[in-house]
Amino acid sequence: MADLHYSKKARIKSRRNIVQAYYQWLLNKQPADEIIKEFKNDRSELRKADQVYFESVLTSMINEAERINEILRPVLSRNESELDPVENAVLHLGVYELLFMTDIPGNVIINESVELAKLFGAEDSYKFINGVMDKINRNNRLEQKVEH
Repeated sequence: MADLHYSKKARIKSRRNIVQAYYQWLLNKQPADEIIKEFKNDRSELRKADQVYFESVLTSMINEAERINEILRPVLSRNESELDPVENAVLHLGVYELLFMTDIPGNVIINESVELAKLFGAEDSYKFINGVMDKINRNNRLEQKVEH
């Protein structure tokens, strides 16, 4: 379970940086530790972010990329190779949080994903992100509740 002693703004800044860092990883597959080092050295906004969250989530997302893709494939309306890298990064972060950050409510994760898509994505990509995240939340969060 994640540490709940963080500011909302710091977590939002972490998510923004995670999307950008994961986008970078998607394009050139650098090791996570290299990307983290680069972001810490070159991005002043990361100083105001929840850096532990940034590092742990980014590293775990990269390690769990194929598992996340397996969850995404059945709910995508197009082939994953057709996804814009920004949409891909936002979806991977959202799915990661839905699966592994069970202390964060699903509707909060979906809302954050939509906001990230509005910030970084193409004009209407937030609608696509919202639909995919809603399906994954219903399919995966409900299963987790049954298991407990």
